[in-house]
Amino acid sequence: MSQRSQLLKGILEGCILSIIRMKPTYGYELSMKLQEFGLTDVSEGSIYPILLRLQKENLIIGEMVKSESGPKRKYYQLTREGEKALDSFIYHWESLKKPVDTIIRGGD
Repeated sequence: MSQRSQLLKGILEGCILSIIRMKPTYGYELSMKLQEFGLTDVSEGSIYPILLRLQKENLIIGEMVKSESGPKRKYYQLTREGEKALDSFIYHWESLKKPVDTIIRGGD
C-alpha cells in the first residue's frame, strides 16, 4: 500500500461525511465528487464499505429515491450523530494539520 493510500485511508471517512453534509448524495456521485476535489485514486469499491460502516454506526441514513434516468438510487444524509462525528473529525484534523504543516515546512 502506498503512502498516499495509507494517509487517505485515515481521512476518507471525514471527506465522505463532509460531502454528504453539503447535500444528500448517492454512492457514484460521492465517487465523482471526490475526484472533482482531486482524490482521483479513490475507487467506488472503497467507498461502499465505508458507507455501509457509517450506516451501521448510525452516522448516515440511506433512502432509496426514484431516478429519472434508471433504477432507484440510495441517497445518504447525515444523522445528528454523523454531524457530531464530522465536527469531531474537523476539530481533530485541524489540530493535526497545523502542526504537521509547520513541521514539514521546516518550523516556519
